This record gives sequence, C-alpha cells and structure tokens, in this order.
Amino acid sequence: MIDKKQTIQAFATSEKDTGSTAVQVALLTERINNLSKHLTENKKDKHGQRGLQLLNGQRRRLLKYLERTDYDGYIALTDRLSIRRGQRVVR
Repeated sequence: MIDKKQTIQAFATSEKDTGSTAVQVALLTERINNLSKHLTENKKDKHGQRGLQLLNGQRRRLLKYLERTDYDGYIALTDRLSIRRGQRVVR
C-alpha cells in the first residue's frame, strides 16, 4: 500500500509543498509500481491494464513538463525514482 505522507515528505521542496511536479511524479510512480505488481498476478485484469496506461501517460506528461522547465531537477528525480529517460537530446 502507498504511504502518501512519507512520499510527499521525501520529495517535497518545502514543508507545505504537497503538489509540486516532483511530488506528483513520485506519487504516480508508487501507484504504477503497485498496479504493475497486481497485474503480474492478475493477467486478465483488463481494466487494471487500462488504468496503468492512463497513469503512465499522466506521469510521462508531467516528466516532459519537468524536463522543459527544470532539467536538472528532472535528471535528479528520474535517477532517484529509477525511471528510464527517453531518447531525447541531452542539453
């Protein structure tokens, strides 16, 4: 199960930060990991597979935004969460 408070505290930039891009990506990553584990055990869960695709798309859009606005933060976050980066040109 996801412990949202710990994840928010780990990735927040300040004490009151609960919705920055880094926090949102971290929370989505936790949900994606849990859903992926569920889908390995329940291969016929098609609704779960669609939910996973939606979560991946949302995380991809947030990461693309973060890459555009704060490239160093993007690199640090993807390394910290062990997310593979796309084949984009390194700045």
